[in-house]
Amino acid sequence: MILAGGFGTRLRPLSCTRPKTLFPVVNKPLLQWIFEGLAKNDIEEAILAVNRQTEFYIKQQRVPRCGLSVKYSHDPPKMPLGTGGPIKKAEKLIGQAEPFLVVNGDIFTDLSYKEILERHRERKALATIALYEVHDPSRYGVAEIAEDDRIVTFIEKPPKGAAPSNLINAGVYVLSPTVFQYIPKRRTVSMEREVFPKLVKKGMLYGYVVRGFWIDIGKPEEYLQTNKILLDAFINRQKHKSAHKFELKNPVALDKGISIGKKSIIGPYAVLGKNVIVGENVQIRDSVIFPDTKIGNFTSINGAIIGEGAIIGKKVRIGKGCIIADQAKVKDNISLAEEAAVCPAKEVSESILKSKIIC
Repeated sequence: MILAGGFGTRLRPLSCTRPKTLFPVVNKPLLQWIFEGLAKNDIEEAILAVNRQTEFYIKQQRVPRCGLSVKYSHDPPKMPLGTGGPIKKAEKLIGQAEPFLVVNGDIFTDLSYKEILERHRERKALATIALYEVHDPSRYGVAEIAEDDRIVTFIEKPPKGAAPSNLINAGVYVLSPTVFQYIPKRRTVSMEREVFPKLVKKGMLYGYVVRGFWIDIGKPEEYLQTNKILLDAFINRQKHKSAHKFELKNPVALDKGISIGKKSIIGPYAVLGKNVIVGENVQIRDSVIFPDTKIGNFTSINGAIIGEGAIIGKKVRIGKGCIIADQAKVKDNISLAEEAAVCPAKEVSESILKSKIIC
């Protein structure tokens, strides 16, 4: 089961027009990366827990299913069910036959789903949570584990300095069907605040420490970092030839139908989506440019995210942390201060010298 019904508030204004699970990561929707990881681990069926709007976007984008059979389970209108409610609602779809995976739709990881399932079965656990070590665990659910990997403490978002460990809930669980007895029906339920603490008291909650790659794309800087890590891992092996007198500084990722003008410098760490048009003498680095965007001559983009179909004028300066949403327009000779944001379809006609949101 993939939990994909969240609203992506920390990624606004880009998430105003797409769910987090459809954000492109090196030009592939995050959901496609998740499907690929599941298929690689011999998972055959996925249930997407979504609201109707998210289902519409997923079907509209035609995300490749990678051989998986995909079904949908819907949150009730205007009633988000949290992290536990969607699991209970899908009880009949999931069935009682065997343990099942639950994956948050906004994480990127290379963990072995096969291995966490095997560990869960070996321990005859009721629930097993993937855990990942981070420097600051205060944003997450935090677990303390015993030598046998049994979780002895689980605290959701403890105050800074009060966490029992640095091992956080990585947003991947294996649950045995008996867990349905612990999840109330027809209401919002938090697995982290309501269900897991009960299982800890009963000694039935285990942890599985992730040793590989894991990142939550819930914030713009984390989303950019995910793209950077993948560029380093994969794209840097590709050889790009400079053509038409523009320069590509690896690592970069270019999708189909891209046009780049002469004397432009793309990269390092630049991702350009389908049909992006880049003018002459443009510099783009440490940034992700969504499809169908147009960028005028002599423009500089550094450390920003530019949404789909945006129009960026000539001699524009876009600083670190800036987010330009879908269909927005930035006129010529504009400078945007660091961490400025422009809402969908809005026009910017004067420079923004302090971080603010243009709505």
